Amino acid sequence: MLSFFKTLFRSTTFEKAQAINPMKKYLIVGLGNTGETYHNTRHNIGFSILDALVKQEDLTFETVKLGAISRYKLKGRTFILLKPSTFVNLSGKAVKYWLEKEKVPLENLLIITDDLNLPFGSIRLKTKGSDGGHNGLKHIQEVLNTTHYSRFRFGISNSFSKGRQSDYVLSPWSEEQTEKLEERFTMAIKLIKSFGLAGVNKTMSAFNGK
Repeated sequence: MLSFFKTLFRSTTFEKAQAINPMKKYLIVGLGNTGETYHNTRHNIGFSILDALVKQEDLTFETVKLGAISRYKLKGRTFILLKPSTFVNLSGKAVKYWLEKEKVPLENLLIITDDLNLPFGSIRLKTKGSDGGHNGLKHIQEVLNTTHYSRFRFGISNSFSKGRQSDYVLSPWSEEQTEKLEERFTMAIKLIKSFGLAGVNKTMSAFNGK
């Protein structure tokens, strides 16, 4: 009888420990538009970076509600990689749904997006800020009702003539840029992993400006 209660106590203690210290989850959202028309365009850099990570780790995406998801586990962390199917301008709907479904804390959310104000290939991680004119970020902020979430901006430069912004962001990379993307994807993947393993502040110090 005594051994039974000891076993029961150990089991209860273990369950409590598990409840207090759950495996850390991170929702990594790459912004982009679905469909072959938008494949490999500048505006789809979020999709492209997650595709590169999934390929590197020999994973696959599964079609789910409001998007496609792949799960990547690393050193006790679970990275939930999401490509929303809502199109960029309505990204907030998918972000909110999967944050709540997976019970991911807001501080463990990372949005990957293109940025016209940064030189091609440059990367910048921030923990808060305005939408910067990006409709995807604008919708996420409206749905989550906060600007306090981490965003990973990938520079696509602003090499377009007046009135041609939409055409530019929805166009494929130039041949010269394509040749440099693989190296930049490698850096982007390291940033994502660091976000989960080292935390956002150390990751900003290590990667911003590179």
